[in-house]
Amino acid sequence: MSVAPASTPPSFWQLGWRSLWRDWRAGELRLLLLAVTLAVAALTAVGFFADRLQGGLTRDARALIGGDAVIQSDKAPPPAFEAQARSLGLQTVQTLGFPTMGRARDEDGGAARLVALKSVSAGYPLRGALRVADAPEAADVVTRDIPAPGTVWVDAALLAALDLKIGQPLLLGDSSLTLAKVIVVEPDRGAGFMSFAPRVMINAADLLATGLVQPASRLNHRVAVAGNDAAVKRFVTWAEAEIAKPDVRGLRLESLEGGRPEMQQTLARAEKFLNLVALLAALLSAVAVAIAARGFAQRHLDDCAMMRVLGLSQGAMARAYAFEFIVVGLAASVLGVLAGYAFHHVFVLLLAGLVESALPAASVWPVLLGLGMGLTLMLAFGLPPVLQLAQVPPLRVIRRDVGQLKPATLAVLGLGVAGFAVLLLAASRDLKLGGIAVGGFAVAVTVFALVSWGAVWLLRRSVNEATAPRALVLATRQLSARPAYAVVQISSLAVGLLALVLLVLLRTDLIASWRNATPPDAPNRFVINVQPEQGAAFQQALRDGGIAKFDWYPMIRGRLVTVNGQPVQPGSYESERAQRLVEREFNLSHTEVQPPHNKVVQGQWTANEADGLSVEEGLAEELGLKLGDTLGFDMAGVAVNGRITSLRKVDWGSMRVNFFVIFPLAEMPDVPATYISAYRVADSDKRFDNTLVRQFPNITNVDMSQTIAQVQRVLGQVIRAVEFLFAFALAAGLVVLLATITATRGEREREFAVLRAVGAGSKLLRDVQRIELLGVGLLAGLLASVVAMGVGWALARFVFEFSWQPSLWVPLGGALAGGVLALMAGWWGLRSVLRTPVVETLRRAAV
Repeated sequence: MSVAPASTPPSFWQLGWRSLWRDWRAGELRLLLLAVTLAVAALTAVGFFADRLQGGLTRDARALIGGDAVIQSDKAPPPAFEAQARSLGLQTVQTLGFPTMGRARDEDGGAARLVALKSVSAGYPLRGALRVADAPEAADVVTRDIPAPGTVWVDAALLAALDLKIGQPLLLGDSSLTLAKVIVVEPDRGAGFMSFAPRVMINAADLLATGLVQPASRLNHRVAVAGNDAAVKRFVTWAEAEIAKPDVRGLRLESLEGGRPEMQQTLARAEKFLNLVALLAALLSAVAVAIAARGFAQRHLDDCAMMRVLGLSQGAMARAYAFEFIVVGLAASVLGVLAGYAFHHVFVLLLAGLVESALPAASVWPVLLGLGMGLTLMLAFGLPPVLQLAQVPPLRVIRRDVGQLKPATLAVLGLGVAGFAVLLLAASRDLKLGGIAVGGFAVAVTVFALVSWGAVWLLRRSVNEATAPRALVLATRQLSARPAYAVVQISSLAVGLLALVLLVLLRTDLIASWRNATPPDAPNRFVINVQPEQGAAFQQALRDGGIAKFDWYPMIRGRLVTVNGQPVQPGSYESERAQRLVEREFNLSHTEVQPPHNKVVQGQWTANEADGLSVEEGLAEELGLKLGDTLGFDMAGVAVNGRITSLRKVDWGSMRVNFFVIFPLAEMPDVPATYISAYRVADSDKRFDNTLVRQFPNITNVDMSQTIAQVQRVLGQVIRAVEFLFAFALAAGLVVLLATITATRGEREREFAVLRAVGAGSKLLRDVQRIELLGVGLLAGLLASVVAMGVGWALARFVFEFSWQPSLWVPLGGALAGGVLALMAGWWGLRSVLRTPVVETLRRAAV
């Protein structure tokens, strides 16, 4: 008689596939998959966008500065620089730019407009391509030519502003030049927001005849060089050494800077906020994964005990579940990467005009980051509780009180959290932002756990069961019967609410700070180069035009030459910005009255203090200046010294006249000065500008209306991008809420079934559930709001760099929001608890 051979036990991967298919059909893995997908999608969407944007800047860097290296100066650079470049076999080209007024002839309307004049010579541009058209609506072509002598090329916006056409003359200073081409693309102009004044390009041979270049003119000389990389590198090394010499001032190697300082600050804040939202989405997803995985493990305890009875080894079971979770994590990561790649195109569309739509392809870095983040979430937060299933004893089949899940060991938890934190810091691209976000959440979890434990302890002792409502007594018993789980539930819910409250507060105040940067009544005209003898007539012209409110300050060009009697050298400062500041000439001023839009933050403003100086606090911080320091300035050959007696806080985005340094004096007769004025003109009143320019032909009138409108359009685009990503974090927060509330569904079903079996009615049990959810939600919302105020202040102060004063109503609003959200999530996730028949629940619990 033959004996049938024993069947071969299935391999761990076969068990893993079967378990995966069964759990997926049962809906056990959907919450895990959703949480990981959301985190990866948020991180990779920002990652793909930032990676492609950085790639585009690297690709276009040379074209954006018009050469391989550029020497820039406010005075004509020494001939030695061009001679050195030629000796190395490099090409060179000089350009000269400055603001001035362009005018139409009186018979053509006589309109005037501030323009950005650039004179160019043969060979321009050395890098990139100039594109021009024969008319504003005509097709553009690439050209290697420059304007012929006697002609001028302009932006289409200038033709519209002056109501001129190609072929008509344009007046520039003393010259009349013929409009010949429309500039469509100027490669070295910078990003789309770099300069709002229309470009006017002329041949260098025509510059002298215009009479616009005067000794006090604000000029920007640029010498661009191009050639093979080795020669360029040698030239850059030589130029840096020359610029570092003590007797060389005002020269610098131009670096790639993407645009206007205020717009750089706006976009930098936006990028940081996008990173913050992505980080919070990942943190929330980690909480959701941990809660969902523990619930998954809790529901599989009995199944695992039965498999142990049937002879399955602990190792095979552990490998099978590890295989299942790795496959789910990999699938969720791939879905998240694909979703992130699709969603990052939305950022490109929302920021159209600020970034090139034809960006280079992304590198593999965002893909690797997304896959690593997804697998880390699953392995660090999802797998530890699931691996405990392999340790369930077979005895649990007949004794349900054995084999319960235990907290993860500190070593396993610490290793997973450390790996996750490293990935988050790498994804943040900003150690300060990542450190505050990750560290703030780590501290918050500790605070939440301690406070919630104390709250449960206090609740158990403060409710008098003899006099309190029956529903409140039962709800208190529910919470105090499992204090550890109540602490986990409150803490998890508080973490989810913390992220949501933090995002709502920062988003609201950050957007408000952006929008308030240009208030509705901000000046939209700036006039410079008003001569002292024209002051009274100019101010009267403003009053005759109905302008009663205007800024009026003298403006003095001066270079900082000494600090506390010691000569100032760029090499004395480490930061590049400080080196540029001491190389350039400052715009200085004097007035006995403190500017009302400048706040003194240190020291005291004393009118007509003989040797006093008031310095902007940012400049003082950058140059290491303090109260009592003595500064020496060279003002057109006149040496002036002063002592710092006050530091001022200046809002450079206020569209008001501001200065780095102000002398608190009514008169400074020994130094040459012109005047600057700022005022607001109705957008519909275009004749006033033309009248003013005709009356004072030497002034430069800067119309900021289009600048303000462009800034607001840019802010609108950035805000839409921020709000789009905000949806990711909101979804992740809702997943955490749902996971937290539904994690106790099994226990609630059994407890409520017992209560219903002994006579408790559905209304009483509904009241118990509502009281418990409301209490948990109120406490979690209160804790989250208080901590969010602290973390939000740190982020606003140290990362986004704007003042933030949260309302004292935030904790109350957060508590109410937490209670409402907990009730809603409980209604959705626990609505089946009271509908399940008692017999079915008890039979399931007894099996």
